[in-house]
Order: sequence, then C-alpha cells, then structure tokens
Amino acid sequence: MRSSPVSKKVSRLSEFEIECKGLTKRFGAFTAVDGISFGVKRGEIFGFLGPNGCGKSTTIRMILGLLSPSSGSTYVAGMDSAKDSDKIRQRVGYMSQKFSLYDDLTVKENLDFFAGIYGMHGSVRRARIDEVTNLIDLTEFKNALVASLSTGLRQRLALGASILHSPEILILDEPTSGVDPLSRRRLWNLINELANRGRTILVTTHAMDEAEHCHRVTMMQSGHVVCTGSPEDLRANQVEGIVYTIDCHPLFPALSAAESINGVVDASVLGSRLHIRVPTGGISPESICESLRHSGIMVSGFGLGETTLEDVFVAVAGEAS
Repeated sequence: MRSSPVSKKVSRLSEFEIECKGLTKRFGAFTAVDGISFGVKRGEIFGFLGPNGCGKSTTIRMILGLLSPSSGSTYVAGMDSAKDSDKIRQRVGYMSQKFSLYDDLTVKENLDFFAGIYGMHGSVRRARIDEVTNLIDLTEFKNALVASLSTGLRQRLALGASILHSPEILILDEPTSGVDPLSRRRLWNLINELANRGRTILVTTHAMDEAEHCHRVTMMQSGHVVCTGSPEDLRANQVEGIVYTIDCHPLFPALSAAESINGVVDASVLGSRLHIRVPTGGISPESICESLRHSGIMVSGFGLGETTLEDVFVAVAGEAS
C-alpha cells in the first residue's frame, strides 16, 4: 500500500526539522550552490559556516522558499520549501543579514509593527512584546529610536522581532556581523537560551570560532559542503598532525619565515603567537625554532597547541579545491 503524505511528513520530522537534498542554484553560467545536502535536527544549534560568497545566504533563501532551486529540494518541518513557502514562513523566525527595522520608530513601535504583521492582537500582543523586550534585555531602551541604537542593540532587536510569533525554528543569517565582542557574546547567550527553550536554530557565520557554540556544523566552500559534524569530531578527525605554538618576535615576519620551513603544513597567527601544524612524527618544534632564529626571529619559547576549527576549514577546503 502506498504511504500517505502525512506518514511521510512524520517520518521526516522524526529526524530533521530542516533538510536539504542535492540542492543546487545556478545564475546563468555561475553555480552559487552545487548539490549540497545536510539536515538540521530538532532542538539543535546548527552552524552553517564558510567565507563570504560561498553560498550560505543563497541556501537560506532556498530553504525559506524565497528563491527557487535549479535542482534538488529543501524541507522545513516536513514541508516542501518550493510548494509550502507561506506555511513555512509562519513556522520560522528569520533574521536576515540586513536590518529589517525602521529607524524612525522606537524599539517598542518596531516590535508592535512586527507583531501586527504576525496577526497578534490585544492583550496577547502586548504581553508578547513585553516578554520579548525583557528576553532581549532592551526594556530600558523600549522608547529609544532605533536610529540611536548601537549595532549590537539593533541586532538584539532584530532577533527579538524574528521570535515574536514564537516560531519553533529560527534561521539567523550572520547575526553577529559587525558587532563588538561583548555584544557578540550577549547575542550568543540569547541564541543558547532560545535553544534551551526547545527552538531549532540554523545560524550562518564566517567566523570559525562561533562554531564552538553549535551542536553540529556544516562547512561550505565555493558552493560545496566540505564537511559536517560536531566541533569536537571535526577537530579530532578532519585534521592530521600536531599543532605547536611558538612565542616569537616580530610576529608577522616570523609567520612568513615559518611558512617557508620544509615540513610545516600550515602556519598562522593566533593571538600573540605562531600557530603551526606539522605531520605526526615530522619536524620537531626545536627545529622550527632554530630555523626561525636563522631567519633573524627572536624566539622565547614553544608549547603544544590545540587544533582549531579554522585549522579544520583550511585543511578540508584545501583538499576540496
């Protein structure tokens, strides 16, 4: 007997709230997204990582049904994005890269406007606006014009506007772009709080360190998915070799010198130190330090470092290119 559409939807929802299958988008001769597949499980924070221009925002627009795929499919809460985009947008809170706020309105007036769009009325509307204003910690700014707010406060307000209708799924496109470190931390605290309340969250970013806040991540490069997994699994299984940190001066000439040392796989600056990856059993840190000294670099010490998600991306993106 053929399965009914309802049974298919239940089966899909049992594992993924958001699912992309062989998703491709072409603009003329340019392929922005090339046959990608991934799934976001219910109740998780899923990081969608990659440099600007790699296809993240194009993928988000297809997931929301704002853009038709060239091939492949996307499902949200068991619904086909190409056929049920209106229903999907009722179930999803979307925070875009660009502010969708009105500068000449206050914080409260912006929230009141969006609550009206979501069809909220009367005491329910007022209570929800107060609840969200408190959650995003903007009560003291509720009568301030949006034009007067810092970027971090505007981002918190944009996040608040996206959750007014209590969506079960949140899609946040570069939510921390352009904000200071303190505001970024506060935004991630909010995202974690929403996840703790049972929301499924897909968040895009080009900042690899932000992936540490996610349960799982997918990394994209030039329209392709290059790896998917938890941050812990990716660090443990996607990068071979040993990482050393080296204290030296001057730092950037030392980086150039390190990159030319035979046996060094990758070198970068991490804080005030060099971050160097070598094959297991390869060149020793003492030899690296000696080579740096021969190049006129002052070396004061070295230690064992940890693989970062940036190391993972550099490794897998290099293999994929």
